[in-house]
Amino acid sequence: MDNISIQMLFIILGILILISAYFSGSETGMMSLNRYKLRHLEKEKHKGAKRVSKLLKRPDRLIGLILIGNNLVNIAASAIATIIALRLSRELGISDDLAVLTATIILTLVVLIFAEVTPKTLAALYPEKIAFPSSIFLMMLLKVLLPFVMAVNWITNGILMLLGISSEQREQHSLSSEELRSVVNESSALLHAQDHSMLMSILDLEKVTVDDIMIPRSELIGIDVNDDWKKIQKQLTQANHTRVLLYRDNIDDVVGYIHARDALKLLSKNQFTKATLLRAVRELYYIPEGTPLNIQLLKFQHAKERLGLVVDEYGDIQGLVTLEDILEEIVGDFTTTQTPTPSDAVTLQPDGSYLVDGSASIRDVNKEMSWKLPTDGPKTLNGLIIEHLEDIPQNNLSVRIAGYPVEIVEASENRIETVRVMPEFFVSEDEEEK
Repeated sequence: MDNISIQMLFIILGILILISAYFSGSETGMMSLNRYKLRHLEKEKHKGAKRVSKLLKRPDRLIGLILIGNNLVNIAASAIATIIALRLSRELGISDDLAVLTATIILTLVVLIFAEVTPKTLAALYPEKIAFPSSIFLMMLLKVLLPFVMAVNWITNGILMLLGISSEQREQHSLSSEELRSVVNESSALLHAQDHSMLMSILDLEKVTVDDIMIPRSELIGIDVNDDWKKIQKQLTQANHTRVLLYRDNIDDVVGYIHARDALKLLSKNQFTKATLLRAVRELYYIPEGTPLNIQLLKFQHAKERLGLVVDEYGDIQGLVTLEDILEEIVGDFTTTQTPTPSDAVTLQPDGSYLVDGSASIRDVNKEMSWKLPTDGPKTLNGLIIEHLEDIPQNNLSVRIAGYPVEIVEASENRIETVRVMPEFFVSEDEEEK
């Protein structure tokens, strides 16, 4: 070292700091890559993505390689800085201890700024631009230092085993539904509004049950097969649906359902009688209440069914759900329905309040109006208010539910017909507690 000039030592020190910056940046760049985008690029035959994927298959080797290189370079830089400090101490006439201490402080700041923070910040901001080119040199270096890297990994893996940790136990890069929902939300600027809404609706299917979207029992429309034949014919011709429920005397004694196509076939053959109608009845499919929509969608697919009756634990009919109802949860309304839509159920008043039908679905009203009425209990606004008051209230009674002032405008003996909601006076529950 005595034969090397101090200028050359500074040049060597600068080169070592640059190499240290390379290793630091490479490490951050490799670990900051979006794994899903990396897989996509790998499928697109991107050479850099292929190299990086190969390196990341064994992260213990990659990290070992980078840390071996980085530590060797930093130790060498420290040694060079010490030699430079000792030489300068003789020329300047200061003590060796003071010179070494000063060199240590200066080198620490230089390494921290130029070999750690700056390259790692740059790599975190542009991981692909750093990782892909860097992988070329790392692949070559790994081949050269593989025995040394494997030896270091063998020792570290042994220490991990003593701690009860296996090197095979790696985190799987899979997303939970909540994480996937966050990804979709963050990508909303890149997606069409309708596409974003559909994706979010698909992810929300597991949170919504058949009880939330079913046509309730009180609104079920069917045909009593014990009625006069002319009346049955009239009801069939005026039906708004291609599938019509058939029952005896009351909806609890459901016979099945008839498809309009089957009725037309019988009519075309002049065989359209009550007897042939009953023979053409199709069996009903039953759905347990509380079934999540994502599961029911698969069940409809496997059973080749398009509608089903929702029943409770006692087998009593609660409502009806169709495949179209589930699809509308994803893509929005696209079929004709007998039940009022939120726009029909909600009417804006001149004073800024809204008149809402008591039978309106809370979920639909929340979605339409961007309100936050609770949906973890009753399904309708009528049920929500009755549960809150534990009684069927009289007219002109006002309550506050989830921060929303609600006035009962009209009520009958057994249900609330119309309410007035004043969202402009909404107060959050946290603010109300304060």
